Amino acid sequence: MTSETGFKQPLIVNRRLPFDLSKPRPLPGIAPLEMAEWLHVDETYEQQMALRRRLITERPQDVLAQSQSAGEAAEELLETVLQNLPPLSGKNPDHAAGAALRFTSESQGSDLEKIGKIVQEDFCILQKTDSEHVMTAAVLCFPASWMLMEKINRPLTHIHGAVDEYDPNIAKRVQRLFDGVRPEKPLWRWNALWNDDPDLFQPRAVSDPRPPADPDTAPYLRCERQCILRLPETKAVVFSIHSFVLNRDDAMRAYCKT
Repeated sequence: MTSETGFKQPLIVNRRLPFDLSKPRPLPGIAPLEMAEWLHVDETYEQQMALRRRLITERPQDVLAQSQSAGEAAEELLETVLQNLPPLSGKNPDHAAGAALRFTSESQGSDLEKIGKIVQEDFCILQKTDSEHVMTAAVLCFPASWMLMEKINRPLTHIHGAVDEYDPNIAKRVQRLFDGVRPEKPLWRWNALWNDDPDLFQPRAVSDPRPPADPDTAPYLRCERQCILRLPETKAVVFSIHSFVLNRDDAMRAYCKT
């Protein structure tokens, strides 16, 4: 499948989610999370990782960005990821922490490149400047209709400027969350949006918004498991995104779960 980006992508769909769509929470929908549950492996691991590695190799300018001020935070993030890799998962050796460590030690590239090639999550590093957190680095292989180059080195209010629900009240609450999150005490939320396009890599400029899909007929549901974590040494905040795409039948079963 070749998307609007001109980048051929395989169809990668999930059958299930690690959270309950039938129990939505009001914005910003944040809940505490155990550190051991920060990173997640799902049944599309091999497919997603193959796509992530292709993107990092073939489209680095679209999926990687780092300012000079973020070097130490990126290094600490890599160390934190390696210390918290998900354990062995069933019969697939690629899910093993050992396999990921081996891949990282043998691979070349920046800390963010290595991170992007061993776990399914995307990561944005945000550092406090004056009164607001600014995105200073990211590995973003699976953007959902936004572009990394438009958001890098921008504050939270600019990053969320195109989100209708992100009003001044929500902005203040989100900034308080970023200010208050503690090391080893991550927070998390989920979102879900009906979509006509199942591609995971969907960069799109603010000036060219995607027409909204019809919730009554859209064939796919795209969900994100989003976590907020503070790095203990650099004090940078990490926003991680694990992306899922479900076909309509599986999505409807998730919404009707009791």
